Amino acid sequence: MTIQSDIRDGDSRPLHHAKSEAPEVMYVPRYTGVQRVNHWITAILFTLLTLSGLAMFTPYLFSLTGLFGGGQATRAIHPWFGVALAVSFLFLFVRFWKLNIPNKDDVEWSKHIGDVVTNRDDRLPELGKYNAGQKGVFWGQTALIGVMFVTGLVIWNTYFGGLTSIETQRWALLAHSLAAVIAIAIIVVHIYAGIWVRGTGRAMVRGTVTGGWAYRHHRKWFRQIAGGKARHGSVDKRGS
Repeated sequence: MTIQSDIRDGDSRPLHHAKSEAPEVMYVPRYTGVQRVNHWITAILFTLLTLSGLAMFTPYLFSLTGLFGGGQATRAIHPWFGVALAVSFLFLFVRFWKLNIPNKDDVEWSKHIGDVVTNRDDRLPELGKYNAGQKGVFWGQTALIGVMFVTGLVIWNTYFGGLTSIETQRWALLAHSLAAVIAIAIIVVHIYAGIWVRGTGRAMVRGTVTGGWAYRHHRKWFRQIAGGKARHGSVDKRGS
């Protein structure tokens, strides 16, 4: 069976079933190749910023500067990583902000956070493409990257050191450091959730999730996809 896709949010690939003697598994397109590349570029840049930032944050981690050619090189390249991250994340923001607007389903999901942690999915409301936790990560990182970008410019002495006072730079450095620590903590939770919820990682690696995963975790989104296929008469029942 092949179900042709007309998904508006950037993916026109077909829903398809794996061919095997075992029960057929339907795969649902979740992210396009461009979206996945954008995500991984952002993730790599964030990792480089984390390593180079921690190397300058405490002498206990100064050895990390060896990854970037030494202390001076690390200090010079760290801000450029930040600029690149801001640009890459901006593309992610443009692509996904509408899908991350909070709604009443997020309120209900948040009320059942205990059921989320204990995997009692039968008690959870039907959700669209993202749940409240995922939206929290999105908007949290949006705010924190914005803070780090602005404060990073203030403390970038090579180009902007003469534009602000020493006191302003000190406050900017404090805000920059706090935002970085919180952003790293959020990413750690984000990574853990991606591993903890089985089948999630496949979305950003292969671009698809199983129909079972979609139905269990984002049922409203799955129904919208299935409904769209039916309305467009795009269900091909050959082989079913």
